Amino acid sequence: MKGIELCESYFKEYGLPMLQEQFPEVLPFLAAGVCGPGSENSGYDDEISRDHDFEPGFLLFLPGEEIVDRRTAFLLERAYAKLPKQWQGVERTVMEPVGGARHGVVRTGEFFRERCGTENGELSLREWLSVPDYALIEVTNGALFLDNYGEVSRIRQNLEYYPEDVRLKKLAGRLLLMAQSGQYNYHRCLQHGETAAAQLAVCEFVRSAMSAIFLLNRRYEPFYKWSFRALRELPLLSGEAGPLEMLITTGVEGDLAEEKYYAIEGIAADVIDVLFDQGITKANCGDLEKHAYSVEDGIGDPGLRNDHILAAV
Repeated sequence: MKGIELCESYFKEYGLPMLQEQFPEVLPFLAAGVCGPGSENSGYDDEISRDHDFEPGFLLFLPGEEIVDRRTAFLLERAYAKLPKQWQGVERTVMEPVGGARHGVVRTGEFFRERCGTENGELSLREWLSVPDYALIEVTNGALFLDNYGEVSRIRQNLEYYPEDVRLKKLAGRLLLMAQSGQYNYHRCLQHGETAAAQLAVCEFVRSAMSAIFLLNRRYEPFYKWSFRALRELPLLSGEAGPLEMLITTGVEGDLAEEKYYAIEGIAADVIDVLFDQGITKANCGDLEKHAYSVEDGIGDPGLRNDHILAAV
């Protein structure tokens, strides 16, 4: 059983009846579910994942004190702590009075503010640039089992993905780095006889290419240890996972050096095709640097457009 399924069945068996029986007057204002860090919240958990932070439990979201007062919040915390310590053969960890790091009773506004700087999911363009992908994944992944008040769903919807201008700014920066590391510096490092530097250039190209591909898919890029798995599941350019993996798992000796050059150019060409498909570039060449500046030219907000091209990287 996957972690989300375990937690949902635990909530339905114990959490929801507890709320219905003990807190019917505040149930219309509550939400419950799971989201946050951990492979289980993104559906990536397996047997290996069960060695830490794997347990039945859920987050119980409370609105502000004007709706659910402190005393009621305290009683909810006590009731949550008394729920059964085992479900489906899996033990719950010992909880602090106000809940653990991943499960327990939380104030909705505080939960979202601590993770991405906003209590209501509204961010300015500048604020969007300062929130890392992993933090945005952690507040939009998982599942809601209950949201009677609708507040958590509204916030998650606001944070579902970047505004288009932010996406374009981030994409322009990644395209420029792909050009710099892969189309330019990789070959030059080899000419200098700097094979280690050439491999570093390859790694920089792969990191930037993966970020660009997630941006083209309008998906947040997960924590690096899950990035290749997530990449293989994307609707656009998932086939690049193989060439990208080859680039970082092989050396640069002999024929591999040339093979990597062609792999880099092939990935660049495929990315450019998607840029054209999305109508976000007017450059007519295979040079990713020119496409980077063309993508940036399409940003509507003049302040963001005129910032340094790497300002969002």
